[in-house]
Amino acid sequence: MIQVATADDVANACEVGRDIACRVGFPSVMQTKIATAIAELARNILLYAISGEVRIAAVEAPRRGVEVAARDQGPGIGDLDLVMTGNYRSRTGMGMGLRGAKRLMDTFEIDTSPTGTNVLTRKFLT
Repeated sequence: MIQVATADDVANACEVGRDIACRVGFPSVMQTKIATAIAELARNILLYAISGEVRIAAVEAPRRGVEVAARDQGPGIGDLDLVMTGNYRSRTGMGMGLRGAKRLMDTFEIDTSPTGTNVLTRKFLT
């Protein structure tokens, strides 16, 4: 579990994700995509939440791959559907973090409420 409170924590999460992806057997390009998805999720914690964490693990089932879980204790996402359409512009960027992470990974689940947001995503070896 990596606590996310600084930009260094975001970089550390990316490095851990890349290392795990390498050990699982992902090629370099896929390691970069996984690290980018992690960066997007961790950056969102840093920008929008009071506190949060990222957990990165190798998985064997249903297929071999990498699982990334991001959890925060922020105010939640007011209009998740709008954010995920790509027509939303956040106060600090273009609102592409979640959509970008979703495009880079094979599975993407999100649950948000006024007490925080949880994202679970996975990338599988082909």
